[in-house]
Amino acid sequence: MAPHRRSLPLKVGTRASPLARAQTSNFLEILRQFCPVLRGLEVFEAHIINTTGDTVQDRPLAEIGGKGLFAKEIHESLAAGRIDFAVHSLKDLETTLPPGITLACTLKREDARDVLILPPGAPPFDPANPYAALPHGATVGSASVRRQAQLKHARPDLTFALMRGNVGTRLGKVESGEFAATLLAYAGLRRLGLAERASVVLPAEIMVPSACQGIVGITVRSADTELCAMLAGIEDPEAKAVATAERAMLAALDGSCRTPIGGYAQLQTDGSLHLTGLVARTDGSFLLKRTTSGAPADAERLGAELGASLKADSPADIFDI
Repeated sequence: MAPHRRSLPLKVGTRASPLARAQTSNFLEILRQFCPVLRGLEVFEAHIINTTGDTVQDRPLAEIGGKGLFAKEIHESLAAGRIDFAVHSLKDLETTLPPGITLACTLKREDARDVLILPPGAPPFDPANPYAALPHGATVGSASVRRQAQLKHARPDLTFALMRGNVGTRLGKVESGEFAATLLAYAGLRRLGLAERASVVLPAEIMVPSACQGIVGITVRSADTELCAMLAGIEDPEAKAVATAERAMLAALDGSCRTPIGGYAQLQTDGSLHLTGLVARTDGSFLLKRTTSGAPADAERLGAELGASLKADSPADIFDI
């Protein structure tokens, strides 16, 4: 893309958190590397947008409108032409985007696993039983019903209290002793240069991640074919395949953010795509996990079929909340 072909600077919308800013900086660097003509030019202008999901911190997302609130104001700015494209943690995007908005690009996935954060000086843990690192009856801070359900299923003795805020805030609440532990996405810690703060990295087989965790997605106006074409050039094919499978599974389940749902796809060494899906009750009393595999070209079908299978064999009231 030659910079004189459209109005400059190109306006990039992002949330205000340190993680969102780091993800945006990384995206712009990838774009500059792909388009050498952009290097050294002041062609991008970051627009920090405060979203409802970030502003309201004292209530679970389910009570204020769901995870789409991390993108609502950003997409309003995109639709109105105030920004040209937007950078998101793909796990925060609803499966059905607003009219006129399209997911134009998915970037290479970071480590998708969750991590357990324990206070400084916590005793060593058994890698074969990582949850044993938590004291009996400990209070875990979390806003994720997915994490709560899986941890509660494995450790019914644990209690949970609402913890929201950015990564630094959550780490501080454990360090201060306000909570015995919390769970975070390893991808966020790594992108912030805080990987060493992970006390226990939880295998995806033990804690199924959120669908699209660790993937950055870029949205644009559907009619902006020039930007769509440019962004297609930096899309990571593997991230595209796994994101397609995981988002198709979510769409088939059609659960609210009150429904604990996990989804994790990987490309195997033989070239096949392996997808794990999970549905549970928040209290951990019900947990259903299934897997499927097939060709990456069939990612959408595999996700939809696995989602339908999980939904058919789960209690209906889980999705009626």
